Amino acid sequence: MSAEPRPQSPWQAATITRIEKRTPRVTSFWFRPSRPFVHLAGQHVDIRLTAPDGYQARRSYSIASAPEAGAGIELAIERLDDGEVSPFFHDVAEVGDEIELRGPLGGHFIWEASDGGPILLVGGGSGVVPLMAMVRHRTLQKSAAPIALVFSARVWDEVIFRDELIGLDDRRDGFDLVLTLTREQARRPADYSRRIDVAMVMQAIERLPKPPALAFVCGSNAFVSAAAQALIDAGVPAEIIRTERYGV
Repeated sequence: MSAEPRPQSPWQAATITRIEKRTPRVTSFWFRPSRPFVHLAGQHVDIRLTAPDGYQARRSYSIASAPEAGAGIELAIERLDDGEVSPFFHDVAEVGDEIELRGPLGGHFIWEASDGGPILLVGGGSGVVPLMAMVRHRTLQKSAAPIALVFSARVWDEVIFRDELIGLDDRRDGFDLVLTLTREQARRPADYSRRIDVAMVMQAIERLPKPPALAFVCGSNAFVSAAAQALIDAGVPAEIIRTERYGV
């Protein structure tokens, strides 16, 4: 029997309360929705911008903040030079501005501390954003679920949430961070300087106390296809792999 369709989330106004540059091309924006907003780690929202002539542009963005973070939500928005929405946020938007959003959206790519672990997370570029919400959720829930995050970026300065992730990794409380840089040499002894491959995935899995119960992969279409195949080739069952793709 098929599940009942979920009601469409209505659009609502949200005010920008804080802006923080994360990397040369990624900036975090915090929004305070006008109505109560409760989300799960891994969900996303739709943003809608309306021009004076009535033209509308929409874009989906994953939520970076944990569900426990309070009334506001954080979206880490990467500037795409040919985009319709991201240049507005990077060049025009200011604290106090009001935009339209709807959500939370998505019921497949989510993780709750009660789901347990171990969990394998694999992110490419801004694909780390929903995975960051899961990592933060684990921390705030004081969960003991083991998590290994494999995060691929082109260069060191493009590692989104870098200092926060390294700080969490240094706690040695069951969260393990694996960074791989595709256009620079690794900066940490246990990190890599290549694209994600089967050997890297297998070594990440070895950091977990037992095989992962769930795996989440997020990034561009090409990245997700390659990373998900690497997971399968490393012995991760396809049925436990959840993917989220963006762009081309």
